[in-house]
Amino acid sequence: MRVKGISIPVLDQEKALQFYTEKLGFIKKLDIPIDEESRWLTVVSPEDQDGPQLLLEPVPLHFEPSKVYQEALMKAGIPYTQFDVDNVEEEYDRLVKLGVEFSIKPTVMGTVKFAVFNDTIGNNIQIVEEL
Repeated sequence: MRVKGISIPVLDQEKALQFYTEKLGFIKKLDIPIDEESRWLTVVSPEDQDGPQLLLEPVPLHFEPSKVYQEALMKAGIPYTQFDVDNVEEEYDRLVKLGVEFSIKPTVMGTVKFAVFNDTIGNNIQIVEEL
């Protein structure tokens, strides 16, 4: 068994695609129309293009409990997911220059350094560096 993909709820797939590719540096992998409003839209890390795909899923638009959960996480400041990085400080500096807003600046906690940013489409995302 292995992880081939994970999903993240997004409020706007096009805005999500722009943010995840232009700001975070992911690469679009799949873009398959499902209906007039939704697409099977995935991105991958440029460092592992055959690795796990991140599905930018418009589920909050179609499933109210998902929207409630997403909003509750945002309100509480809890990250929906995390991405590992080699250097949190460098990634933080790069993203701030691109206009990404962080709610938690680089912080050391035990054996990790992390920071949390808003992905502009309904989620807090945590970046983590193992120390």
